[in-house]
Amino acid sequence: MNVVCPHCLKVNKIPKKDSYLKANCGECKNSLLDTTPIELTEQTFDHVVVNSDIPVIIDFWAPWCNPCKMMIPIFNEVSNKYSLKALFVKVNTQEQESLASRFLIKSIPTIAIFKQAEEVKRVSGALDPLKLSSLVNENL
Repeated sequence: MNVVCPHCLKVNKIPKKDSYLKANCGECKNSLLDTTPIELTEQTFDHVVVNSDIPVIIDFWAPWCNPCKMMIPIFNEVSNKYSLKALFVKVNTQEQESLASRFLIKSIPTIAIFKQAEEVKRVSGALDPLKLSSLVNENL
């Protein structure tokens, strides 16, 4: 399966397994198991979404939004459970206005799930860890 390195954004082809003890990027040698959400821009969005064989969980947010700020630790915590099962990314709608417009983001935070480069689910509003985990599990 193809996975995008969270460090250098290089596409890596790795065998599909139930779990991984080790998986490093062929380009930068950093771990592909890193679950820290990555910040996408207009320049990197399509590359990451199109080249990920695992679901991409996108948090559309803005730094001035209090519910968005409440979601940061929840999004980070839940991402830790899905190493090489889902890729967690963030889009700052204040800085990436064209992406917010392209995806018709009307309220934030909005969580969108993409599979095979297509949006399959969208939920607006802050979610607790259980609801976010359930949403991800439904779309694995």
